[in-house]
Amino acid sequence: MFTLAALQRAYGCRCNSAVFFLNSHCLRCDTALGYEPELGRVVSLAPGSEMGTWLLAGPNVPEAHSKLYRRCANLETAAACNWLVPANERSPWCIACRLNRTVPSLNSREDGMLWSRVEAAKRRVISALVGLGLPVTSRVSEEPERGLAFDFVRSPANGPRVLTGHENGVITLNIEEADDVTREQMRTSMHEPYRTLVGHFRHEVGHYYWDRLVANSRYLEGYRNLFGDETADYAEALRVNYTSGPKPHWWLNHVSAYASVHPWEDWAETWAHYMHMVDTLSTAASFDLRPETMSLPFDCFGPEVLYRCDTPDCVEFLSFLNSWLKLAAVMNELCRSMGQPDFYPFALSGAAVTKIHFVHMVVCDQNRAGCELASSDEPSMLQVA
Repeated sequence: MFTLAALQRAYGCRCNSAVFFLNSHCLRCDTALGYEPELGRVVSLAPGSEMGTWLLAGPNVPEAHSKLYRRCANLETAAACNWLVPANERSPWCIACRLNRTVPSLNSREDGMLWSRVEAAKRRVISALVGLGLPVTSRVSEEPERGLAFDFVRSPANGPRVLTGHENGVITLNIEEADDVTREQMRTSMHEPYRTLVGHFRHEVGHYYWDRLVANSRYLEGYRNLFGDETADYAEALRVNYTSGPKPHWWLNHVSAYASVHPWEDWAETWAHYMHMVDTLSTAASFDLRPETMSLPFDCFGPEVLYRCDTPDCVEFLSFLNSWLKLAAVMNELCRSMGQPDFYPFALSGAAVTKIHFVHMVVCDQNRAGCELASSDEPSMLQVA
């Protein structure tokens, strides 16, 4: 059963100092560290019985855990991956790195720096997908028909510009997005309130999971009733958006302006916002930062915004939702105190929340059923708060 606590973001070394998601060694005692994706934790390492193998050590390791690991082959590359690989697996790469189909040239220092930033964002997103119990398999080496793959490339000197996007399980990301100046110029020119590498990944994997979990499934009718008919001309929808702008009053029904372009984009944007909420609230809970203790007058959403009101954890979902909105409001004020852009520059309507609830239901059913769909006629629920 999935809970926010399952996405742990606070970690400690065996010397009791704090360590963080990207750390590969402790800055205090120099102990080797690794991220174990099944446990969802950065843990201390001790040398194993064979050369190049490691055992988990320290207070966060389950009792009698004697599994041997290797470090991901990308640890010593620009990707600087700190994830662990079970020693008995053939692949030299962790479950995140084995998703890569194309990576930048390692002969270019600039491209290596950009790739490092891309990989850090990707691992953050993949860790949450694993924690949510979603299928994460490589299209390159594990599941050629249904798996996920990444192409990390830059635009050629003479054009055309590489566009970030998803097609048939392959996510292409222009590594120029990892350059802060370039990304900010793109954000400004496209009139976007928010543009980050993590946001790109969450949006694009949303497209992937639409194909995998919704298309040709029992969820499709509910999706169409809520988001619209995805068979509408996508190219024409994009043309209208870029020539005439987003739909009037888009904020009444969508999480963002771009979500109003087409039902596919509405799903991907809604999925991304759901992932923002889950991961950020998990991080807050990991450090015992609890929105319910914040002094802020607040009008909570009620059951009228739910996609379905008869599911077992409606109360918990509403608590999750309202906790997010309260935390986001306070975080916005903290950012303003530092002269920074708003942490979450969006306002959610009731209609947008209904779509977020639908996404949540699909995710939670997948979490319970593994890679098989549950047998009920409609998505059911798992506890989320």
